Amino acid sequence: MATLARVTEVATMPVPEKIARTILAGFDKHYRLFRAANISAKTLFRERRWSQLQAANRARIDLYDLRVFEAVHTLGNDFPSSREESSWPAIKRAYISLLYEHRQPELAETFFNSVATRVLHRTYHNNEHIFSRPAVATEHLEGTQPTYRCYYPTRAGLRRTLFQVFGDFKLDVPLANPRRCIRNLLHAFRAVKPAPNYHVQVLTSLFYRNMTAHLVGRVINGREKYLFSIALRHDPQGGLFVDALIQEHEDLANLLSVAHAYFMVDMEVPSSWVNFLHEALPEKPKAELYTAVGLQKQGKTVFFRDLVHQLKHSNDLFVVAPGVRGMVMFVFTLPSFPFVFKVIRDGFDPPKDTSRQLVMEKYRLVKLHERLGRMADTLEYVDIALPRSRFDAPMLEEMGRLIPSSLEIGAENVTFRHLYIEQRLTPLDVYLREADSIRLRHGIREYGQALRDLAAANIFPGDLLPKNFGVSPYGRVLFYDYDEVCYLTECNFRELPAPRDDEEELRGEAWFSVGPNDIFPEEFGKFLFGDDRARELFREMHGDLLTASYWSGVQDRLRNGVETELYPYPEEIRFKAG
Repeated sequence: MATLARVTEVATMPVPEKIARTILAGFDKHYRLFRAANISAKTLFRERRWSQLQAANRARIDLYDLRVFEAVHTLGNDFPSSREESSWPAIKRAYISLLYEHRQPELAETFFNSVATRVLHRTYHNNEHIFSRPAVATEHLEGTQPTYRCYYPTRAGLRRTLFQVFGDFKLDVPLANPRRCIRNLLHAFRAVKPAPNYHVQVLTSLFYRNMTAHLVGRVINGREKYLFSIALRHDPQGGLFVDALIQEHEDLANLLSVAHAYFMVDMEVPSSWVNFLHEALPEKPKAELYTAVGLQKQGKTVFFRDLVHQLKHSNDLFVVAPGVRGMVMFVFTLPSFPFVFKVIRDGFDPPKDTSRQLVMEKYRLVKLHERLGRMADTLEYVDIALPRSRFDAPMLEEMGRLIPSSLEIGAENVTFRHLYIEQRLTPLDVYLREADSIRLRHGIREYGQALRDLAAANIFPGDLLPKNFGVSPYGRVLFYDYDEVCYLTECNFRELPAPRDDEEELRGEAWFSVGPNDIFPEEFGKFLFGDDRARELFREMHGDLLTASYWSGVQDRLRNGVETELYPYPEEIRFKAG
């Protein structure tokens, strides 16, 4: 009888409510699969199946779009009225009523937007039809279990508290030497003079990425709050060991940077996890934190709301981004907003030999790849409208000349059919040109290390010129120009053949055959730096990068499946064995 009553209830339900329930069912399916992928990371980490862990992380990125496609297909088949713009205010109201007890309401709202904007024309993208603003508050939302566990070291002592923390995680693989791990942590933790409310809060799921699991928590002491992460790795002899305690602000900001692959972490109430992290790292936008934990679609939603807010509370104009202009992308920025907007040009001048489709494939390669903190993450948008009043006439004219197929200039808005958005960095060539001797050494050291890290991740930038790299606010060098990026194992690194006579030595062009994938590292020093100081510093610090044998050696390790251990935290904070 109950089943019959339920069928009758659904049959008599108003169509807007049926549509709303269909959309929410699509989201709930997506989040179940998303959580299942994150939960699988624990098993893959335990069994050291690193390639499968990375594959699961990549596959997770496409889950969202698949579920959106399913929902749009279902609406088109079962609810013809969903194509009518007038139906959507009622659908949205019905949808809101379903979210009051939902554990991921902000994500469900974003999913609704994704479905609605694929059904409707973009002129209906306003708060009456979609969630331009959030409708359900998430500040104090809790799940069936607390987001974090609390510990009180003043009662038990920090040593016993740390043992309790590890015990509560019920690690499938135990610590190989618990006493040594705890001793290292006790020596490394900041000295704290306990205030009356001194306690430690630890998030209830580990953060998995590559060959490391991170335990993340924070210390609360009076008015002080500071975040920390304990990095857990496998001991070659069996068991786990604590590799590092990460507690410096800059190191934590880098750990949670979207220049890495996204973390796999099981969250019932993601807003509470993001709020936990944001309280400790307030300078990191919530958009970036959502993205860092694998919820990049929510990151895009929050970012766009931040952009709209910035546009409403500023009056500066969009301008061409500083630095050497690229031959593939037209890049512009809003000076008051720390991001750049990149649009693929309609045509490419020689020597560039590529296509729009190939450029998009390169950006997708980077999105799915392990970025190791060395490649800027990108937010990809279609049909994004910006106020026409924020572009002056010369800017509109230049865009109309360089990117006409990606542009629609209306009376009120300039709509970009497709663009990428990245964090604004200081171009490395600008940084080096303006640097004093200390900053110059830092920039060259970071640049060479970025090339090494990218190589270890099987990435070759293609165009190594410093203008294609940027320096983050924390002084870290990141690669950001992806139109020539390729897998390192696809390259053919060669030594320069010696000229056979004076005539060959004096020729202006190569006297030997050069294949399309041939690369001659000996030549890097000649064209990477116009400044003699920078060139000599690079030879001093990274001279091996100017040899074909270095790059061939990395290729051999990659082809033989040798895992390169790379750490998203400084070498000097790693604990020594013994």
